[in-house]
Amino acid sequence: VDTTAPVLTLPADYTAECSDDHPMDEATATDNCGDLSISVETSTIPGSCAGNYTITRVFTATDDCGNASSATQTITIIDTTAPVFTDVPADYTAECSADHPMADASASDNCGETSISVEATTTPGACAGDYTITRVFTATDDCGNASSATQIITIIDTTAPVFTEVPADY
Repeated sequence: VDTTAPVLTLPADYTAECSDDHPMDEATATDNCGDLSISVETSTIPGSCAGNYTITRVFTATDDCGNASSATQTITIIDTTAPVFTDVPADYTAECSADHPMADASASDNCGETSISVEATTTPGACAGDYTITRVFTATDDCGNASSATQIITIIDTTAPVFTEVPADY
């Protein structure tokens, strides 16, 4: 009489970054009296954001006599990587009377969507035509990981006034 269930050996539980490889190794089993089969049921449990989730893999080994044993492998997927800026507007210096382009930044993320916010601060200079605009771009992914980049725009007034009307000599 065979009343002994197979003995399962599972792949180890692990935690991995969402952009890393997620190996799905197979389980092995041994039985004391004969042939056996191994089945696996995989399910994914969503986490707090797109890059965080858990994969559970329930392995069941069954021998020819119907004896079975089950065990679960847990794979935890996390997103701890901040977005990376792919384009940040260059710093520049411009005359106060010239155009002052306010270009957008762009960023990418290893596991999802990225939103970019910008905060601009103006610092006065020595005169009305001299000032600095500091633009801090912040890229944030779905899991709250963030990175920042800064653009500095220096506005200067180096142009002397031009007389629009000069009284005639007399």
